[in-house]
Amino acid sequence: MNRPLDRPSFGLIAAFTLLALPLADYARQGGAQQPTPPPAQTPGVVPANPQQPPTFIREVNLVDVLATVLDRRNKLVPELDKGDFKITDDNAQQEIRFFSKQSDLPLRIGMLLDTSNSVRDRIKFEQEAAVDFLYSVLRRGKDQAFAMTFDDEPQVIQAFTGDGGMLRDEINKTRAGGGTAVYDAVYEACAKQLSNPPRPPGDQPDIVRRVMVLISDGEDNLSNHTRAEAIEMAQRTNVVIYAISTSTQWIQLSQTDPSKAANRKMHLTEGDEILKNLAEETGGRAFFPYHVDDLNQSFQDIGDELRNQYTITYSPSNFTANGKYHRIKIEVPNHNGYQVRARRGYFARSRTGSANPSQAPAPNPSTSSPPTHTTPGKP
Repeated sequence: MNRPLDRPSFGLIAAFTLLALPLADYARQGGAQQPTPPPAQTPGVVPANPQQPPTFIREVNLVDVLATVLDRRNKLVPELDKGDFKITDDNAQQEIRFFSKQSDLPLRIGMLLDTSNSVRDRIKFEQEAAVDFLYSVLRRGKDQAFAMTFDDEPQVIQAFTGDGGMLRDEINKTRAGGGTAVYDAVYEACAKQLSNPPRPPGDQPDIVRRVMVLISDGEDNLSNHTRAEAIEMAQRTNVVIYAISTSTQWIQLSQTDPSKAANRKMHLTEGDEILKNLAEETGGRAFFPYHVDDLNQSFQDIGDELRNQYTITYSPSNFTANGKYHRIKIEVPNHNGYQVRARRGYFARSRTGSANPSQAPAPNPSTSSPPTHTTPGKP
């Protein structure tokens, strides 16, 4: 049986509790007068202990851009330095704040397969292309991928894994049927899967390369999200999209062997243009093959490309949080013939409101908010 507290013990606890109350609460209870407010602090200066120097705080809007550089022969250029690059934001040249060469990073891949009725005749092609990509790029023990199908709505059929065999088995089970929600699939894959992928062990567990491989005819007819919203989500999560078209409408009917080089794509369908837009606005590429064999070299090139990219970070000198779309352009001016592949822009979002991606200028540019950082330093 517990012995009830005697009065001295209760009084001691009450006194201790009173001392533990915040000063303002104690004052409101009538136990003390409100303290005199401290002297006003200089804006941007955090009140400091007299024993320590003051800490200055400022908000810095930073834009991170992944860039791939190719020479005249479309070969990777991995040896450039910070001084080789020029970056403009709405035609205003910017100072590069941070720069790094990133090679051999772990990959986190989202494999998205269109399983709608419109690709029924090409479902075997999709399966072969997806499996071939994974076997060409996925490194066991280092990289991981997940598989998602989409028709009326997206569905993850295999969660992140480094086991290519498990991915292959689930991909080969896919069947076609239903409508096409391309934009919803891209949006959900970025927001729910690639935004927080499995982290590798080590000293820098957050550094991974996020990739999406989208295999589709690009003809969306059911999505709740717009194309611009899908691109925006990809940009916000630093996802690079590589699109593979399943369309064969470009084949010249007068030719009996469409596999010959002379019968390659003569024009892009509306769906192809959409795939191209998704890829280019996120810094990736779109492919328009007929046979899976046409993609072999491309898959190897993508794998090399993803492991040899530059990260360029700048603080826009002309940034205003008004939702305006800013166009980014990166050049290597002292090297003729070099081409830079990177995302094309972002929306300057306010901290309390949000810009409407559907108001982006044609053709549906990518959208991304520069992250706001609180950085110690001099004012």
